[in-house]
Amino acid sequence: MRYEIRVDGQMSQTLVKVFPELEHVTMSGQTVLYGPVVDMAHLYGLLTRFQSLGLRVVEMRRLPE
Repeated sequence: MRYEIRVDGQMSQTLVKVFPELEHVTMSGQTVLYGPVVDMAHLYGLLTRFQSLGLRVVEMRRLPE
């Protein structure tokens, strides 16, 4: 599975490094992270990391294979 996760604001390089399994781009005041998600446990782990860092996820979607 591949996912795209949009986070409000521009993430610093330090924060981006917390998600080494995901690529990222910044556009329109948001940081877009995307990449493979192994299973639902991995997805929930990513969301927990976002929450623990105080990042606000504004959109999350599964990408076509």
